[in-house]
Amino acid sequence: MSEPSAARIGVDLGGTKIEALALGPDGQTRARRRIGSPRGDYDATVAAIRELVDATAHAARSEVAGIGIAIPGAISPATGRVKNANSTWLIGRPFERDLRQALGQPVRLENDANCLALSEAVDGAGSGADMVFGVVLGTGTGGGLAIDGRVHAGPNRIAGEWGHNPLPWPDAGEAPGPACYCGKRGCIETFLSGPGLAADHAAGTGQDLTAKDIADRAQAGDAAAEASLARYERRLAKALATVINVLDPDIVVLGGGLSNIDRLYGTVPALWDAYIFSDMVATRLAPAQHGDSSGVRGAAWLWPADAP
Repeated sequence: MSEPSAARIGVDLGGTKIEALALGPDGQTRARRRIGSPRGDYDATVAAIRELVDATAHAARSEVAGIGIAIPGAISPATGRVKNANSTWLIGRPFERDLRQALGQPVRLENDANCLALSEAVDGAGSGADMVFGVVLGTGTGGGLAIDGRVHAGPNRIAGEWGHNPLPWPDAGEAPGPACYCGKRGCIETFLSGPGLAADHAAGTGQDLTAKDIADRAQAGDAAAEASLARYERRLAKALATVINVLDPDIVVLGGGLSNIDRLYGTVPALWDAYIFSDMVATRLAPAQHGDSSGVRGAAWLWPADAP
C-alpha cells in the first residue's frame, strides 16, 4: 500500500499541450507543469512525457503512488496499440509499453474523455452521481462514462464514443455531412468540434473565425454569428438526446474549449426535451467543475488510494 504522503501523477496528452500534476490523497494539487505537445513526433512525445513526469514529481517532493495518462484515443484490447486517436501519429503505436519503459514503472492509460468523466464523478460536478457522461468539445468531440465513480470503457474500449456516430435527425443540408478523419461522413465530431463550428460559420458567411470568436460575436449581437451558434446548439441538443435515450445518465458534464460558452447550459436542455423519449427529463447539463484541469485530475484518479 502506498505511503500516505505519496502523490499520484496525472498526465493529460492533448493535441497542443501536455499537462501534468501531482495529486495528494486528499485531492489537493501539489505540483503542476505544462508544456507544448510535439505534434507529429511519436518519439518526442514519449520523451516529453518522461521529462514532464520527472519534473512534476520533483516539484511535489513526494513519492509517486502511480502514473495515469489521459490520451486522445484508446488502447486496443486486441493489439495493445493506440487506436481512434485524432492525434494520428499515436495510432498503431505500443504507447503503453513505451511509456512504461521510459518511466520505469507501471502506468495506466485511459481515453481523455473517460478521465474527464472520472474526475467529475470523484469530486467534481458529478460527485455522488451514479452515472456521469463526460463530453469533450474541443479540437475533437469525445465522450466518456463513469459509473459508480469508476471508468466504464467497455470490452472494445469505445464506451461513450458518441462523436463518431452520425448526427441524428438531420436538418436540410446536414446530410451526408462533412468528411471525417475516421473515413466516414457526417460524424457528430465534424459538427460539434471547434473546427466544425468554425467550418460551418465559414461556409455560411465566408468569414474565417475561431469558435471563440463566433461565440463572442454572437454575444455582442452579430446576427451571422448568432445563427451559427444557434445551429450548433440545436445539433448539440440532438446529439446529446441520443446519449440520454440510450444511457439515461444523471448528469452530462461538458469540458473542452467550447464548454466555456455559458449559454449552452440554458439553451441546450431547453432544446433536447423534444428529442428525448420521456415525459420529463431530469438529466443535468453542467460545465466541468475542474475546468480544463479535469482530464489531468482524472488521469491521476486512475490510481485509487489503495492501489499497489
